[in-house]
Amino acid sequence: MATCYVCKKKKTIGNNVSHANNRTKRIIMPNLQRIKILTNKGIKRTYVCTRCIRSNKVMKAA
Repeated sequence: MATCYVCKKKKTIGNNVSHANNRTKRIIMPNLQRIKILTNKGIKRTYVCTRCIRSNKVMKAA
């Protein structure tokens, strides 16, 4: 499983809860996109979550 290059966000485990309060396990996945970003070593293709892309925590390479 990939993680976000910037904030290290990864999958988490939670519960589905029904109206009868039955609980079953579920996996909550982050919205990761594989994009080219600019680093101090050059252009790198990595996984970045959409929250980090939207808040300009990374510079997208053209």
